[in-house]
Amino acid sequence: MNKPLKVTLLLFLFFLGRFLVNAQTKSQPLRLLLPTIEKQYNVSFSYADNTINGVYVNLDFTNLLLTEVLSAIESKTQLRFNQLNDTFITIRKKTASDNFVFQELEEVVVNNYLTSGIYKNNTGSITIKPVQFEILPGLTEPDVLQIIQALPGVISVDETVSNINIRGGTHDQNLLLYDGIRMYQSGHFFGLISAFNPYLTKHVSVIKNGSSAKYGESISGIIDLKLDDEISHKQEFGVGIDLISVDGFAILPLGKKTALQIAARRSITDFANTPTYDQYFKRVFQDSDLTNTNSASISKNEDFYFYDTYLKFLYDISERDKLRINFLSIYNRLNYQEEATINTVNEASDSELKQKSLAGGISYLRNWNDKLTTNAQVYVSKYNLNATNYDILNDQRLIQENVVIDDGIKFDVNYSINSTLQLNTGLQFAEVGISNLEDVNNPLFSSYIKRVLQTYAIYTEGVFQPKNKNSIVKFGVRHNYFEKFDLHLTEPRLHVSQRFLNHFKAELSAELKSQSTSQIIDLQNDFLGIEKRRWVLANNSTIPVLKSKQASFGISFDKNKLLLSAETYIKKVDGITTRSQGFQNQYQFVNATGSYLVKGIDVLINKRFQNFSTWLSYSYSDNNYTFNTLNSGDSFPNNFDITHVVNFAGTYQINKFKIALGLNWHSGKPYTQPENMDSNTIVYQIPNSSRLEDYLKVGFSSSYQFNLGKHKAHLGLSIWNVLDKKNIINTYYTNTGDMISKIENQSLGFTPNLNFRVRF
Repeated sequence: MNKPLKVTLLLFLFFLGRFLVNAQTKSQPLRLLLPTIEKQYNVSFSYADNTINGVYVNLDFTNLLLTEVLSAIESKTQLRFNQLNDTFITIRKKTASDNFVFQELEEVVVNNYLTSGIYKNNTGSITIKPVQFEILPGLTEPDVLQIIQALPGVISVDETVSNINIRGGTHDQNLLLYDGIRMYQSGHFFGLISAFNPYLTKHVSVIKNGSSAKYGESISGIIDLKLDDEISHKQEFGVGIDLISVDGFAILPLGKKTALQIAARRSITDFANTPTYDQYFKRVFQDSDLTNTNSASISKNEDFYFYDTYLKFLYDISERDKLRINFLSIYNRLNYQEEATINTVNEASDSELKQKSLAGGISYLRNWNDKLTTNAQVYVSKYNLNATNYDILNDQRLIQENVVIDDGIKFDVNYSINSTLQLNTGLQFAEVGISNLEDVNNPLFSSYIKRVLQTYAIYTEGVFQPKNKNSIVKFGVRHNYFEKFDLHLTEPRLHVSQRFLNHFKAELSAELKSQSTSQIIDLQNDFLGIEKRRWVLANNSTIPVLKSKQASFGISFDKNKLLLSAETYIKKVDGITTRSQGFQNQYQFVNATGSYLVKGIDVLINKRFQNFSTWLSYSYSDNNYTFNTLNSGDSFPNNFDITHVVNFAGTYQINKFKIALGLNWHSGKPYTQPENMDSNTIVYQIPNSSRLEDYLKVGFSSSYQFNLGKHKAHLGLSIWNVLDKKNIINTYYTNTGDMISKIENQSLGFTPNLNFRVRF
């Protein structure tokens, strides 16, 4: 053999050997790869040996986050990862239900949208996984209704979770679901804290437009909370405490086919006074009957507390049959004593405000074969708001009550035509009854109004996604029938997503929706002036069925962990009433119906590094009312018209220490000034022709994870409004008889909170 041939052969054998070695290193048995992942990310996997036997993975996870590693392995194998907490992850094989549930065509297209635990999906929705959530400025625990306010296009004009505005809509125009059950109460502490326990919530879907046809009773956004639906074979417990409440949860396997999930939380505010409670109390009860007492009376001995409990029972009847039962209870109670001296006699009275929700449901899922799955659910949801208000100086007692009872049946059919096309159809029936009571003893007056409305709905929807997954088309139609009004409404829904030029994506969404329930304000001092809004049903005359139409178009670029996105939208809502908008000007006692039109754009820049993530978002909107009988029929700014919103934040992690710092700024909301403050009669200027000063808040958070014996512990610190800026979030005027008074409501001031949590 000549020399050049020998050299060529040796070089060939050398590179062949390198190729084979590299091929072996790149494609490894998963059982050998898992210990490396456990060590690098400080986690533990639990699995049966036969689950991963014969599974090979070609994966370079250098500089990848844990969530990205797990997603990559899932996409390359027939395995499913279930992250139970920060450190414990179970592995199982995909089952029939994984393959044939309709929503499985939805996949993550952006990991760690803003921060860990927040994802952008190819259907346009945002998914939040509380167990993977790390940290946001001002938050160290996964309060989901606070988290979603960090998303572009979502804001709360008064900082509460009971007044979340999605693209200009009011909070009652959002559909809030908890494991498929509609909820009519969302907050504790009358809106400052989410009422939903995040430690049993597996994921939360937030949809601004292009929603599935299965969703009804909403003309604005959708917030869909889902509990874990898989049976865990490992016991898990957790307890936590902060400066407002103490909580605990337990996941209890009862056998191979059954499990129980339990969680409970209770405030410590009725026996412990903390700086956090002082700030919350000052914020919630300002300008209420509790603080606006007559100078001749003294209110004292206020007693406030809240609690919530959750329970879910899981039973896998067979490999193809699943039974689920869930229950929840939410409760807020305020009691305070008022004293006065009348004719040299000391008299006292107790005023009280209660807010509670009870809900429960039973669902049954059946996988008939490799293509067909059905799911049936029966549910009931009850909400009660009750107030007893004593005015001892005038010897008057006022009782107010608002009760909502919502029960119904849902039946869904999911059919997989092939690997790229799925069909979802279903039937829904709901009966909603809402009552309102007012009873006064001096002078004698009593009013009780109850309305009941039955609604039938049928929907069908198809989802097409080619094998290359570069595009997705979702089109559905929902038809609602409101029996009492003999009213038929047909609502098409559309979402189209298309990738192009490798890293770009365009999205188009459009929908028509309707809603028969809404919240109104009769008087600003109703329910002690704290929880002013009450639920009412449409009567198809003075309170119409609300209707909305919305369209949006967006383009995004995602490469090398850099995300740039911009989405423009237009939304028109018809049938709103002045009583549902909370006017505090010349229209406060006027009953009129009209509409609002909002146009806007949401922009986001997000850069993700290995240990650092930063983002800047900007939202612009132009939101205007039109009432034909008001303001000469001319449009004027919406009460919730926030023209400019900017969020800038960053999170950093080093080992087990995390830190977050962020800034929230937005232009002031509209309000109406009087023509002359010196007059004893209020004559208002053009409605909403003035603006409050700009809002600015800086938030800070830090957390540290450590081992406490054999258990994992978490210590967190958060500060809301680091600069203690005195933001005015609402301004209105009152006539005290001989002069006009200006009332200003302030936002939360410097509010620290500490939390400590242990999992075992």
